[in-house]
Amino acid sequence: MTSTDRPRLAVRSAADLIAAVPYLLGFHPADSVVVVTMRGRRITFAARADLPDLADPVAPARHLAAVIARQGAESATVLGYGPASRVTPAVDAVRAELTRAGLALLDALRITDGRYWSYLCTEPECCPTDGTPYDAGASEVTAAAVFAGQVALADRAALTAQVAPPDGADRSAMRQATARAERRLSDLVAEAPPADLLGGRSLRAAGVAAVRGAQRRQRRGERLTDDEVAWLSLLLTHLPVRDHAWERTDGRDEDIALWLDVLRRAEPELIAAPAALLAFAAWRAGQGALAAVALERALTEHPDYSLAALLDDLLRRGVPPAELDGWPAVGLPGVVRRRKRGRRGVR
Repeated sequence: MTSTDRPRLAVRSAADLIAAVPYLLGFHPADSVVVVTMRGRRITFAARADLPDLADPVAPARHLAAVIARQGAESATVLGYGPASRVTPAVDAVRAELTRAGLALLDALRITDGRYWSYLCTEPECCPTDGTPYDAGASEVTAAAVFAGQVALADRAALTAQVAPPDGADRSAMRQATARAERRLSDLVAEAPPADLLGGRSLRAAGVAAVRGAQRRQRRGERLTDDEVAWLSLLLTHLPVRDHAWERTDGRDEDIALWLDVLRRAEPELIAAPAALLAFAAWRAGQGALAAVALERALTEHPDYSLAALLDDLLRRGVPPAELDGWPAVGLPGVVRRRKRGRRGVR
C-alpha cells in the first residue's frame, strides 16, 4: 500500500495513469489488481494485491476496499493486470466493494500485452474491442517521473532482491565482522562498573553513539564498514538502543538508505531491528512496497518480533502515515506514545 507524497505527475488519460502506476507502486505490476484513489483532482493513494483465487475473489476485494476506505478518498480507478479470465472477476469484485464503500468509480481497466480495455466504456470509437494500444515509455508521465528521480523496478521480485543479503566473500566478511562485534560486546559488559546492572547503561551509551555515528556517516554519503554494520546491528538487539534509533528515523532518503544497507549486510539473526526501521522509514516516505518486502524478510526470520508485527498490521490496514505524525515517542520500555504533531524526529 503506497501513499503518494511524491513529485506530482500530470495524469490526463487512461494511458497516463497506466504509465504512472509503476512509479506509484515502485515496480511494474503483473497478475495484480491495483486501485488508484483521488481526492479532488489529486492522486492520493495506490494499493495493489495479487489476483485472487477465482473461487473466492470477494474476500480480497473486501480487504482492499477496507484499506481504500481509510484514505479519505473521493474516487478511484481499478486496474487489472493479466488475462481477462482472471482479471475480470477480480475487477468486478473490487468495483462492487468500492461502490458499496461510497467511492465514485472513474474507470475500470484491464491491461495486458501493451493494450488496455475499459470495463465502463462501450463506445467503439474510443474503446475498440481489441483494446487500445499504449506506450508507457513514450508518456510524458514516465519522463516526468524519471526526471524527478522516481524508480519503477521491473517487478516485485526485483524489489525483494533489494533487501536480500549478499553472498560469497561479502557474506563471509560480515560473519567475521559479527564475531569481532560479539567479542567487543562481551568485553563491554564485562568491564561495566558494578552499579551498571548487566551493563545496561553501557550498552545504551554504546548504542546511542553507534546510531548517531552511522547517521552522520550516511548524511556525508559515506558507507559503513563491515565492523560498523556488525556492531550497530548487534547493539540494536538491545531494545533501548532500537527505540533510540526508531525515534531518530523518519521518511528521509538517508534514513531509508542507512537501514536498507544495514538490513542487507547484517547477519540473519540480527536483521529484525534494521528491517523494522527500514519498513518504518519507507512507510513514512510513502514507499509501501519497500516497507512490505522489508517486513516480509523480518517476519520470515523473526516471526515474533513485535515492532515488525505492529508495522505489518499498520501497512495491511492501510493506515496513512499522516495519521501518526510525530510517532513514535518512546518513554518507558515497551511503551509507545505519540509526540506532538510537527516534530519530525528526535535530533
